[in-house]
Amino acid sequence: MKNSTMNMTEGGITGLLIRFSIPMLMGNLFQQLYNIVDSIIVGKLVGADALAAVGVTGPMGFFFFALCNGIGAGGGIVTSQSFGSGDTKNVKSCITNVGYIMIAFSFVVGIAAFFLSGPLLRLLDTPSDIFPEAFIYLRITCIGLVFVSVYNYISSMLRALGDSKTPLYFLIFSCILNIFLDLLFVKTFGMGVFGAGVATLISQFISGAACIVFAFRTNEYFRLSKADMKVNPEVIRRSVKIGVPLSLQFSLIAISTMALQRVVNTFGAVAVAAFTATSRVEQLIHQPYQTLSAALSTFSGQNFGARKMDRLLKGYRKGMKLMVIFTGLMLLVMQIFAKQITSIFINEPEVIEMGAMSLKITSWFYFFLGLIYTVRGVLNGVGDSFFALYNGIIEVIGRFTFPILMTMIPFFGVWGIWWSVGVVWLLSGVTAWGRYLGFRRKTLKMIETPEE
Repeated sequence: MKNSTMNMTEGGITGLLIRFSIPMLMGNLFQQLYNIVDSIIVGKLVGADALAAVGVTGPMGFFFFALCNGIGAGGGIVTSQSFGSGDTKNVKSCITNVGYIMIAFSFVVGIAAFFLSGPLLRLLDTPSDIFPEAFIYLRITCIGLVFVSVYNYISSMLRALGDSKTPLYFLIFSCILNIFLDLLFVKTFGMGVFGAGVATLISQFISGAACIVFAFRTNEYFRLSKADMKVNPEVIRRSVKIGVPLSLQFSLIAISTMALQRVVNTFGAVAVAAFTATSRVEQLIHQPYQTLSAALSTFSGQNFGARKMDRLLKGYRKGMKLMVIFTGLMLLVMQIFAKQITSIFINEPEVIEMGAMSLKITSWFYFFLGLIYTVRGVLNGVGDSFFALYNGIIEVIGRFTFPILMTMIPFFGVWGIWWSVGVVWLLSGVTAWGRYLGFRRKTLKMIETPEE
């Protein structure tokens, strides 16, 4: 379907970014509902310990997904650049070869993750009273890794072509199915955390399978000939060159999150439950920033491929304006409604109070979180994925050091967990902005002295 793609090298920039972002944002929000619904249903129907068991697996699940999703993101960037340059043959070769990489990589990572679940939970000092359920939930998550990777692969290819709508439709259906299965397995059958994990696994499988079938049947770029199915070493090389640093960057963030989780675990089940609730809320906060980043990545990739560098820089400025508007709104929401938001996940007053204060603390740093995503989207789009790795290393160092140091200071105590999150965002955001300024200077020189 030709009208399912979007050429972002022409037209109003703000309008293009918004039109691309809205379906993708809705899709990302529905994807996050998988974890959020699990948390709400488990927390409300089973209790704080069950919520903590689900939450403690989050950083490890993110680590395994990150290893695979970076490759998909790298392939998406290569595809968007080919699309922007009008190279239809190479676009189809990208779709095929990125698929080969994703399936093989996610299968290997999934097997390794399944057998490493127990040792990793012990490494993070998971409280003994929640360990058994956390172990079960994490292993189910590992089994679903291939299904999630297939969906994210198709999504990255479609978004590289400017189609952010198709993945949304299947996510909506899958999320509704997940809610139904959660209630069936957890409430009706009394299967607890295991039931929530199985419900998510089934929903992910259906979402991935349906999306890939629909894409190959309806999108002209997915109508592949035998020639398109051939292994293309150059596409694989470029996808791996961009994707591996992204995978490492995502993985480093996940590792740093596990380090933070280890600190949280030392404060007991109440702190773990509060951290889980606030993490679920912040996953939602991340989505608009992440969506804007993906839109800027596609926009930058297409315009970079078309050599429209001045338009590329304008895209960054428009993206920054959208980010600042959203940041201001979310800051107000968290300062006013933090307690009500936290109470969605849990009934225990002690957990609600801790979670509400935590959201108020971290919301003051949302601007720097948005800055990270905005810059990263532009630089990823032009293929500067090594910066993402560099920025990830800075975040890892911060998350390994600041939580330990700040929680040791009596003034902060347990609140140092959430203050450290904000400080890390600030450090990474300022570093990202500095990198963008360097890129901007080089790009302006290119515009002033074009190649002959």
